[in-house]
Amino acid sequence: MQNEALKTLAVEALEELKGQDITELDVAALTSVTDVMVIANGTSTRHVGALADNVVEKAKEAGIRPLGVEGGAGADWVLVDMGDVVVHVMLPDARRLYDLERLWSDLPSNGEEEVRGGQA
Repeated sequence: MQNEALKTLAVEALEELKGQDITELDVAALTSVTDVMVIANGTSTRHVGALADNVVEKAKEAGIRPLGVEGGAGADWVLVDMGDVVVHVMLPDARRLYDLERLWSDLPSNGEEEVRGGQA
């Protein structure tokens, strides 16, 4: 399944169960680990788990076997790793604390020199 189709599958699975503040980050130029991160809020730990479970279920229905799921029942952050697309489902407080959108936007892209202490 192509990245765009996998990203759409994840977003639709989150929207189906009323995931909030869904954001897509293209991180392909920043890391070789994944190409796209999808981040969403859940309203409670139970909602976070249900959203992540729905992503896993929809992926399996499409013939995609997630590489892993981190977090779980009672967690304030669950990560679903589908290879080229990684889904983060978080409680709003955890999302503000870790601020993945800012973290990934502040990283230099591959091939870009980072200046440290006045030297490149």
